[in-house]
Amino acid sequence: MSKPKTPRALSDSEAQAIARNIRISPRKLNLVAGMIRNQPVDKALGALTFSRRRIAQLVKKTLESAIANAENNHNLDVDTLIVRNAEVGKAIVMKRFHARARGRSARIEKFFSHLKIVVAVPGADEAPKAKKLPGQGKAKGRKLQNQKKAA
Repeated sequence: MSKPKTPRALSDSEAQAIARNIRISPRKLNLVAGMIRNQPVDKALGALTFSRRRIAQLVKKTLESAIANAENNHNLDVDTLIVRNAEVGKAIVMKRFHARARGRSARIEKFFSHLKIVVAVPGADEAPKAKKLPGQGKAKGRKLQNQKKAA
């Protein structure tokens, strides 16, 4: 007996690629990821090709992998794809030290990042949005405030 298959998180018109443990800080990687968000894939590839940032080549490689996944695994038309999402996440932090004057030391933190790129066909059915849990939202908070004022 095996456990049941996990349902697919993305819709049928989306494909993704993930790069893990990239040796760059999430803050710097997010600058490059911001260049390609909501862009057609051909423009995103052009922007990454001519970017002067070091990490742009690895982001381009991940984007090409997402495009290949869309074409080969999900039979999507490559010419119409857009970059739906480019998420940057924090990974591990290597801690080192640097010797300083008078026997002291300074801490050096070397950050790692995760990158997830989702490409999709524009105008296709979107994934359903998460439902709000009870107690979330501004309306309920206002009702409670009005009830407290009335009391």
